[in-house]
Amino acid sequence: MLTNCTKTKQPTTMEQLGKTEQSTTTEQPMTTNNPTATGLLTRVAALIGNPVRHSLSPAIHNAAFEAVGIDWVYTSFEVARGGGAAALNAMRTLNLAGMSVTMPLKAEVAAAADIVDSDVAALGAANCIVPVGDGKLKAANTDVVGFLSGLKHDAGITPEGRSVVLIGAGGAARAVCWGLAAAGASKVSVVNRTRSSAEVTADLAGSVGSVGSIEDVRSADIVVNATSVGMGVDKHMPCDPSLLRAGQIAVDLIYSPPKTAWLQALHAGGVDAYNGLSMLVFQAAAAFKMWTGIDGPVDVMCEAVLNSKINSL
Repeated sequence: MLTNCTKTKQPTTMEQLGKTEQSTTTEQPMTTNNPTATGLLTRVAALIGNPVRHSLSPAIHNAAFEAVGIDWVYTSFEVARGGGAAALNAMRTLNLAGMSVTMPLKAEVAAAADIVDSDVAALGAANCIVPVGDGKLKAANTDVVGFLSGLKHDAGITPEGRSVVLIGAGGAARAVCWGLAAAGASKVSVVNRTRSSAEVTADLAGSVGSVGSIEDVRSADIVVNATSVGMGVDKHMPCDPSLLRAGQIAVDLIYSPPKTAWLQALHAGGVDAYNGLSMLVFQAAAAFKMWTGIDGPVDVMCEAVLNSKINSL
């Protein structure tokens, strides 16, 4: 059972969440099972990436649209690598009201957008596209605020003044590293099999960032797994759980399964450890606010996750 996506408060963003202008474009009709959507003036938001068929985003956003009583619907489109810029052009043509972006398109849409926020400028990757009027599209990255809000919700802490070991150096790790430094972490040690990739990611944390070793896990206040190790049926672990002890905080960005082998071992050892479901919900809530101007109903979004098949894994 999922245990760390429960009653929540609306997150705040790193860059004036909710102040983004809403699009004034014409609404597009769509038939949907969402009873709030009429099909007459329904606004459409969508997820693009590859693969997307197993994403929880449609369930999360459609539940949120219905809860706040707006005539919106969220769907998904499978778009292959190289199609990011074309997808943004299609968004303009079809007057889509919002777009979420997953791999492998995050860098492509960041480069193709008319405007980028400070997180995207630093990371070179976006997961949210917002129409801002006159056919212009703004690229944002809500993974940063999603992680920080999830950490505060689950563990009741912020990174300020704390040392962190970050395992991994990919896109998710880069967003987390940037967010940790911006939130005041005292030290961010990046551990990765490829040192050059670790160096690039650690540089995002500025003076508090460095390349570390797996032994640094022993002394860290917070340990974050930002790799795919343990995802799905994989029973491998990103590090030996015996390196951690009670009093440390661990976060596994994986949410499928909700309890990886690593999390199970950490719980057995008395370590406070959390999965990536809260990050998923809070980044979605941030996007929801950017698109609609309405605070995302986080409790409803969590409930949509709880009711999904992923919670039975």
